[in-house]
Amino acid sequence: MTTPTTCCGPTATSTTTDKQDILTTVREHYGAVAIEVLANNTAGCCGSADDSSITQNLYLADQLEGLPLKAALASLGCGNPTALAELRPGEVVLDMGSGGGIDVLLSARRVGPTGFAYGLDMTDAMLELARHNAAEAGAQNVAFLKGEIAAIPLPDASVDVIVSNCVINLVPDKAAVFQEAFRVLKPGGRFAVSDIVIHGGLPSGLMDTAQMRQDLSSWAGCIAGALTDAEYRAGLAAAGFTAIDLEITRRYSVADIPASATGWTAGLDEASRAELVGRFASTFVRATKPAPGS
Repeated sequence: MTTPTTCCGPTATSTTTDKQDILTTVREHYGAVAIEVLANNTAGCCGSADDSSITQNLYLADQLEGLPLKAALASLGCGNPTALAELRPGEVVLDMGSGGGIDVLLSARRVGPTGFAYGLDMTDAMLELARHNAAEAGAQNVAFLKGEIAAIPLPDASVDVIVSNCVINLVPDKAAVFQEAFRVLKPGGRFAVSDIVIHGGLPSGLMDTAQMRQDLSSWAGCIAGALTDAEYRAGLAAAGFTAIDLEITRRYSVADIPASATGWTAGLDEASRAELVGRFASTFVRATKPAPGS
């Protein structure tokens, strides 16, 4: 890759190959995690053993009760969107980038037998793992679909709530993701996702070098693809969303960032590195698709 990422994806001069490189890397990375869980019942969080501090302690014990162990082991997110999304009985939920299926199974519980929960993932091994977990949990009101979150295989206005857990930051074309989310939501539908967001932005020198954005290992490690808070608001508004709100659920420190993703801070002194990394935070992002007349 040769160009920096700006709001909602790579710049206009990025090539299709750039985007495909990112998607291929992410697919292979998380596919390997799913295979590891299926085979060994073990996995590192966020895709590798040194990422665990980002995704630990996201779910309460009573939330995990009755769920398959492999659903918990393959939870690679940075938040707990189903706990914050205020899901209601009878609603239809879509989890974008559903991985091992933990948030789909939690959503299915919350919407009850009159509701339904879809999981969407682009990785065959993750889909296999998620379907295995759903069968083990005895979940009847779930389905897992193969596809990319920038091209959701569901009809217009078919979903009440969209959740996602630290996935949007991995996608190169975020504008397409926001547009697709808006399309499949019903009028009045809710966007309620956890994601890593850069609050206050990054120093212009780092953005200009695009060193962080070019590191494919960082894309798979949940860091390099993050939008700033201003970019997130602008991207959602451009897609048509209103009532946009970003709530920080956890700020990170240098100790929380996986070693594979910190090469771009190597030239900074300790204080500057800590200040920079402190701008990254797990964030709950809310938005609404306006209903007619609202």
